[in-house]
Amino acid sequence: MPTKSPVEGEVVAAVTRLLRRGLPVTPAGADAALLDLRGVVARAVDPTDIASRTAALNGTLRGLLARFPDTRYAPAARVLFGLPPAEPGLNLTARRDLAAEQAGHEVHHFRKRVEPKLIEKIAWELLADADRFTRTPMIAPRLAPVTLRQPVPADPFAWEVTEHEEQLTRLWSALYAARAELLTVERLVSLRADRIDLIHAAVTAAWRWAAARAEAIGYTTDYAPESDTLVDDLLALAGWTPELAESQASRLTEAAAGGAGRDQFVHALHNETGLARTWVDGLLGKDPHPTANDENGSTQ
Repeated sequence: MPTKSPVEGEVVAAVTRLLRRGLPVTPAGADAALLDLRGVVARAVDPTDIASRTAALNGTLRGLLARFPDTRYAPAARVLFGLPPAEPGLNLTARRDLAAEQAGHEVHHFRKRVEPKLIEKIAWELLADADRFTRTPMIAPRLAPVTLRQPVPADPFAWEVTEHEEQLTRLWSALYAARAELLTVERLVSLRADRIDLIHAAVTAAWRWAAARAEAIGYTTDYAPESDTLVDDLLALAGWTPELAESQASRLTEAAAGGAGRDQFVHALHNETGLARTWVDGLLGKDPHPTANDENGSTQ
């Protein structure tokens, strides 16, 4: 193991302390070393509020544990922190016993040899998450409740500011919509859903991703023309997608531009069977038993 930096050591120690009660973390038991992580602060609805950051920390930890990279030890890691397959209310001793069973180890060996490595892995995942947010060029604007109408004054500066907020909101709306559909695909793949349902979800994801790319291009053209990478950086926030040639990405974007609906998008790409296969096969992986429609390269 590499030598830990002071920050890494603090995060490892804080994650270790979480084990006593497990999840969810309460505001009273929240550790500043975790609440101050950039990924937690960025996700909080109100970064100045401890309860809001605690909720963000809980969501971040649940997400990291749900996608724990070591499939052998993923159930054990979740159990340690009180998540399924653990039952609610188990104390730490009971969780350790169950985690050792899930990992296939004797309890003492698990406690001394495996558990510290799992804690360090979770800490490093939290730090990597924080680093991704630190390097993100833009963060989604936070919304605050508005109870009174806020009319725009008849003034060029006010119009300019409002138009910028309009475009920024449309951009993030499109990015979140694309992320939702990409998450849907990943969930259906994990569930081993029917191939037809998978293809339908993959095409919907392509439509949303292309619409987000169109919004990102429009926004950066107007407000960040000096940046050569901002469009790609913004799209990366939506999630992983198959690698496309520039011409392929442009073709998808053209089909989704101007607020085109899903049916319009599919119709515009009706003859683009090669592009459809690149996206669908890349997103889903090749199926050993494709349907007749899939063999013909059709989308739906």
